[in-house]
Amino acid sequence: MIMDDPEFLSCGWLSNPGPNHEIVLSTRVRIARNVKGFPFSHWASTGELARLVSSCSAAVRKTSLLRDSEEIHLEEVNDLDLSFLRERHQISSEMVHSQNQRSVFVSNDQRVAAMVAEEDHLRLQVLQPGLDLKSAWGICNTLDDEISKHLSFAYCERLGYLTACPTNVGTGLRCSVMVHLPALVMTRQIQKMINAVSQLGMTVRGPSGEGSEIKGNLFQISNQVTLGVTEDEIIERLSNLTEQVIEMEAKAISQLMDEAEEDIEDRVFRAYSILTSARKLNSKETLELLSPVRLGIRAGLLKEASLNAINEVFLCSRPAHLQKKAGREMGERERDIFRAQFIRDRFKPSAC
Repeated sequence: MIMDDPEFLSCGWLSNPGPNHEIVLSTRVRIARNVKGFPFSHWASTGELARLVSSCSAAVRKTSLLRDSEEIHLEEVNDLDLSFLRERHQISSEMVHSQNQRSVFVSNDQRVAAMVAEEDHLRLQVLQPGLDLKSAWGICNTLDDEISKHLSFAYCERLGYLTACPTNVGTGLRCSVMVHLPALVMTRQIQKMINAVSQLGMTVRGPSGEGSEIKGNLFQISNQVTLGVTEDEIIERLSNLTEQVIEMEAKAISQLMDEAEEDIEDRVFRAYSILTSARKLNSKETLELLSPVRLGIRAGLLKEASLNAINEVFLCSRPAHLQKKAGREMGERERDIFRAQFIRDRFKPSAC
């Protein structure tokens, strides 16, 4: 299975620098589609759902982007693998807990995915490193066009694409960027940024999406409006907004370095020292330590580690990832010990 492949576990695409990678870790574009003539997944009978899944899977198999990908049938995998895919953002929480027949196609480079029988019949998704919304949308749009040659989607001339949740009606397009904003937090400007984003029809969430806690100064900025705007308008607005946030964060870093360089340097090296010597680390503490280290690299204070290494540790130090890497399920204490060992190994000079 693809999830046991070492290359898949390492998530190599996240380590490749993308545009504005110093502040923007990743970009995600996702569209919701439903097949005309079928009830939404939650209302479909067992027989209808089986026919729907078969039709959707066959259409996905005919696309150039996912033709050679593996289809993972979620009812056949264990809880650890479900958590792993959720941590990767390859499936949603909805799919983790659903009792329906459901599956996900994931491309070999892990950038493209198609969720089948989620809340909507199809959720098509593209992940890219850095701030790369236009490229991600271009790939997602191509996938949508190819699938639409084989399936007729539920569409209304007045409303647009019809979706299970009214908030997705219209384009069905949700875009998000994952940004690291420690300087805005430390200069107490973060609430000003969040308020400004909200006034522009966007929303700010934690790194795991809706309802998630803000950890490690990681924020997910995404569009709220899908109705009454075009896909290109959504992409353009979020791109422009993210560039403004990048500028705000850059100015906040300069302010910190001008006003309290020694304090920042002390915080950076204290965090790095703990990460490279600790024998036990929990998830929350790890994120809280990684954040100032990443800031230190961006500010030119820390040369011993790279942004690539930090980005990988942000993702791969999560509970399911660690257990997949270890090849076994672990309790919390054993996991914390293994996490510390993983981070020490990753931050060895030769590894960074």
